[in-house]
Formats: sequence, C-alpha cells, structure tokens
Amino acid sequence: MVVNNNYFNNIGRINGGQNQQRSNPVKEKTGAVNDFGAILKDKITENEGLKFSKHAEQRLQSRNIKLTEIQKEKMSEAVNKAGMKGVKDSLVIVDNMAFVVNVKSKTVITAVNNSELKENVFTNIDGAVFA
Repeated sequence: MVVNNNYFNNIGRINGGQNQQRSNPVKEKTGAVNDFGAILKDKITENEGLKFSKHAEQRLQSRNIKLTEIQKEKMSEAVNKAGMKGVKDSLVIVDNMAFVVNVKSKTVITAVNNSELKENVFTNIDGAVFA
C-alpha cells in the first residue's frame, strides 16, 4: 500500500502550517453528559420536598404555625398520594391544620390553623387528603 504524504503536508499548509491539537470530542461530550446528569439529579432532589410560597410563609408566621419534620413528612406523603390520583390543587389536613397545596410544583399556597378552620371555605381545589 502506498501512502501519499503530500496530501497530509498540503493539509498542514492550509491550516497555516501548524499542527492543531484537537481535543477528544468523546471526552468533551462525556463531561457534558456527566455535568448535565449531576445538575439534573440535584434539581430532582431539590424538588422532592415541599416548598412554601411567600404567601404561605406569611400565613405560617401570622397564624403562629410551626411545623415539625414529622408533620412536613405527612404533608409530603399526602401530596404524593394526591398526585397519584391526578389532583392538581389539594387541601391537605394535618393535625387540625389545613394547607392548600399545588400538587405539581409541591408548593404550599396557604395555611390555616385550628382556630380558623371553623366556617372557612376553601376554593380552587380539586381534592382533599387527610394526613
């Protein structure tokens, strides 16, 4: 087999006579995939727990509602159950407290304590879960 070295020399002249080092595209792609995978995993983990809207945080403070980790866990389980049933916005009752939660975003919209539960009307919900 005869190899024409002039072909490779001419390519070198076209590139300005410099041997350009190319990075390995497989390594670059692998790094990008790993970075993306790590970011995706972080985002999924970040979104697993309940979030509280600014309005809900204000209601928790003004109504002196303090949630324990066990109560938050109960709420999270209730939201997961609601999601499995196709509920979009749920009323979640935990230990004589009521919370309106957007199921898809797992965001608590508002909170009501025991003393304000009487004669209260909850709107814009399509399901309720007692935790």
